Amino acid sequence: MLRGTKVSLRARHEADVAVLHAELYDDVAIRSRADTRPWRPAADTASPFAVSEPSADAARFSVVELASDELAGSALLWGIDPHNRRAHLGMSLRPGYRGRGLGTDVVRVLCRYGFETLGLQRLQVETLADNAGMLHAAERVGFVREGLLRRSLWVAGDFADEVLLGLLAAEYDPGRTPGSPPATEDPGEHR
Repeated sequence: MLRGTKVSLRARHEADVAVLHAELYDDVAIRSRADTRPWRPAADTASPFAVSEPSADAARFSVVELASDELAGSALLWGIDPHNRRAHLGMSLRPGYRGRGLGTDVVRVLCRYGFETLGLQRLQVETLADNAGMLHAAERVGFVREGLLRRSLWVAGDFADEVLLGLLAAEYDPGRTPGSPPATEDPGEHR
């Protein structure tokens, strides 16, 4: 189990699957904004929240709110690339757990896991340009906006902009005060 100040990230339990599936997958509006793949009825696909064997390219977690000890959502590092030492970061909180500052803590714990445990050198977030919660959480931890992919995602019948954010191991500061600017590299390091 990985522990933050507001959340813990633990292995997925069978009891988590039905709750996460009902609140984060069966709600077509939510799922359409959280995944680039088209939504399909559960009968046509296995739940993306199903308990699965560990894999080298993804680390999947259930998010538990420490204050209530209740399941708050799902988090993952995906596309883990050990050769280039990079991965993508993602999360989805159940509707009743949004707006409590849990997202920032989830991002912080995933960064600690990616950089300190897996030895990655880069983490990346891709999110809808209007996803204020994810943008805020990532930037509070130190992610930097690196680009805007205009009208790159098909969401609920229209194209939407996508923001790309990145954080390098050299910029990662586990003791960083939320809201403070990210650490900067010494320009002389790359001579």
